[in-house]
Amino acid sequence: MKIKSSSMSRRNFLAVSGAIAGTSVINRKSQLFAANVTALKHSAVKTKLALVGLGVRGVGMWGKDVLKDYSDYAEFVGFCDHNPGRLEVGSKMIGSDCPTYTDFEKMMLETKPDVLIITTDDNTHDYFAKKGMEMGADIICEKPMAIDEKKIQTIIDAEKRTGKNFRVTFNYRYSPHRAKMWEILRAGEIGELTSIDFHWYLDTSHGADYFRRWHRLREKSGSLLVHKASHHFDLLNWWIDSDPESVYALGDLNFYGKKGTFRAENCRNCNHTKVCNFYYDIMKNETNKRLYVDNEKYDGYFRDGCVFRNDVNIFDKMAATIKYMNGVQVSYSLTAYSPYEGYRIAFNGTKGRMDAWIQESNPTIEVNFDEIVLYKNFSKREYIRIEQGSGHGGGDKLLRDQIFIPGTKDPLKQTAGVRDGALACLIGIAARKSIDSKEIVYIKDLTTINPNINKI
Repeated sequence: MKIKSSSMSRRNFLAVSGAIAGTSVINRKSQLFAANVTALKHSAVKTKLALVGLGVRGVGMWGKDVLKDYSDYAEFVGFCDHNPGRLEVGSKMIGSDCPTYTDFEKMMLETKPDVLIITTDDNTHDYFAKKGMEMGADIICEKPMAIDEKKIQTIIDAEKRTGKNFRVTFNYRYSPHRAKMWEILRAGEIGELTSIDFHWYLDTSHGADYFRRWHRLREKSGSLLVHKASHHFDLLNWWIDSDPESVYALGDLNFYGKKGTFRAENCRNCNHTKVCNFYYDIMKNETNKRLYVDNEKYDGYFRDGCVFRNDVNIFDKMAATIKYMNGVQVSYSLTAYSPYEGYRIAFNGTKGRMDAWIQESNPTIEVNFDEIVLYKNFSKREYIRIEQGSGHGGGDKLLRDQIFIPGTKDPLKQTAGVRDGALACLIGIAARKSIDSKEIVYIKDLTTINPNINKI
């Protein structure tokens, strides 16, 4: 079918977007957080940053990139990691000469950061967030916020008790493609939203990687329903503009872990490398070799673990039905062994439908844009193309800009605070509980958060 340009002109769409920006109400707490996280626009005083967790994510997105692009506004005063070898290598990769610590509380006491960035294993987020706020810092935390409802409640209580601010870095909100979907929904192009079909596919490269690492353990990651899908559930909460009410889910382990016909502890100590499609030669990746292989002696962590290890206890296929307080229904699934990476999504409304099919790792498809198809009842379909960007669909830098550059506005309500972070995780936690119990799980039963029909 011939690709046509959208009948919605750039002028009209900008007008709609401008109207939305002018009428949207930005949560006051988020505004205060933005003010605290960045230095005053005309002040020479920089925000003091501390970073705990010097793995690839911490070293790259929240270390090296922050130092390179935002040194006019912020400066690192301390790095911390429990692995002394990775701490030394990671700090050199970042390029900062700030003090390094294996003792977290000592770092906080000596450096007194304004903001603590948390990029540690998921099951430790609650400890560092609670202790960090108690010791005077605002928090920037990688998703997921925490892996179970008790840990989430710990963070909620700590923020309330200390008066500090907690922010989750949901970079998916910032990719232009997904932001355009938000704008189209807010503009009422498909009428009143009634249901969403959302299906995410992890391929046999990226998907498999979760089963090599600590993420394969539910007690570490909360399962992919929390670690990975909290990204997706946050998008749903943001797009729908209502809180989740209940979740019913199914899930199983059908491909990785015990389902394999052979296994080893890790790829470097395996006798099946010539026949295993999942063999990963970590020695060819200089960053992973330096950060992980060279420092295994300190903590015994294998970055190239076997995807078929018997201790894998998370799901590799998941499906959930989510009901929202405003009546919107969602059909969601996540598959971790697909031949391609990406997602399909469809928004159904009273006046039409909006579709997108994004393939992020299919080598047979070479395009430099993402596409949205807008169908209106009794009208022709419209194609809207969004230029692709690097770093989670172009979202990483836009997220960091909003955090660190003074005066950056938030017209699309992309800032995610403690409530946003909690609700995204709680859908995954509820789904996990539903799989275990075979029953519907209600969000209101998990923490002190009371779900609302509309966001506040």
